Amino acid sequence: CARLGALIRRAHSQPTGVVTTGGLTLDEARQSVVSGDRTIALSGIEFRLLRYFMLHPGQVLSKAHLAEHIYDNDSDRDSNVIEVYVNHLRNKLGAACITTRRGQGYVFGAPR
Repeated sequence: CARLGALIRRAHSQPTGVVTTGGLTLDEARQSVVSGDRTIALSGIEFRLLRYFMLHPGQVLSKAHLAEHIYDNDSDRDSNVIEVYVNHLRNKLGAACITTRRGQGYVFGAPR
């Protein structure tokens, strides 16, 4: 049932081309991210996580919500894997791009 839900979510969130938010340009077809004139190398999970953040700027996204949209199964949802990948993104993009809302989750870009 969880796998079916993940497949349905992915079907509704197919690549749309280019997403530009918060000074970043994400090219879904090439799986690349550009900040200014610099291309930033990301792993597959980092790319999917950043894509989800960029499609929901200013929204508070819980770890559970992020894990639901990034993983196919429930294996890592309760671990700190999302925290680790958010930290990787902060190191690559700058700490200010993703803020932590204690007890709530993460916010990409300026809150709405």
